[in-house]
Amino acid sequence: MKNFALIGAAGYIAPRHVEAIKHTGNNLSAILDPYDGVGYIDKYFPNSSYFKEAERFDRHLFRHRGEFDYVSICSPNYLHDAHMRLSLRNGCDVICEKPLVLKLEHLNSLRSLENETGNRVNTILQLRYHDSIIALREKFKNTNKVHNVVLDYITPRGTWYNYSWKGDHDKSGGIASNIGVHFFDMLSWVFGEVESFDVENGDLYSRGTIKLKNAEVKYNLSIDANDLPWDEWKPYRCITVDGDELEFSEGFTELHNKSYEQILLGNGYGLSDIEPTIKLIEDIRNG
Repeated sequence: MKNFALIGAAGYIAPRHVEAIKHTGNNLSAILDPYDGVGYIDKYFPNSSYFKEAERFDRHLFRHRGEFDYVSICSPNYLHDAHMRLSLRNGCDVICEKPLVLKLEHLNSLRSLENETGNRVNTILQLRYHDSIIALREKFKNTNKVHNVVLDYITPRGTWYNYSWKGDHDKSGGIASNIGVHFFDMLSWVFGEVESFDVENGDLYSRGTIKLKNAEVKYNLSIDANDLPWDEWKPYRCITVDGDELEFSEGFTELHNKSYEQILLGNGYGLSDIEPTIKLIEDIRNG
């Protein structure tokens, strides 16, 4: 049994990580979040130690060095880098949500710290475990044709969004980083490396064209409800390849479990796997 700690326990995606830790038969013994709305933890690990301050959490890891195997990180995007460094320096491997970092230079610093500590960073790239995406990659893995891909993802947000860290582009990385990163990684995993791009960014959207080795991707990411094709307040997601819609609306609930299973087997995705996508979203942010 592996021993885990969790940073960002009150975040939206944190319950997926808690469920995955439980699913894989491991223990979550410490959590950190400045917001104390973390009562859902009781359903899974009622004896987890809770910390509001990063300094006290850091001291706890240091005092119990060697007892923690992994730190899972679900904190705001701009804190990922600092929290990964804290974890590595305390002798822990890392499992971190996307986007792993916002700048390529931070990735290079983490690589140096991996070499220094002997510990490893794993990133969550759950779409790579989705059956429909795997089938798509197999279908086009030997292609020489340039395919036409259209990605539309409109996920409406209320006015609160712009007042949160997510609405601060220096903290979230903007729409392309906060919402688009997993789609960009998935498409480059299927169709090859980025060759060029032409994008337009706004406070509520990011849209443009990305030329991959074997695809030209026209994308539109938006949090503006006015962009929805219907009146109902619910996300719209559509990906077409050469005019055929890719169906992958089902099969998401177990993907974090699959990610953890592979990480624990030593098959997780690391810094080199996510590096091309980090470079792309940084380039998109810089326009």
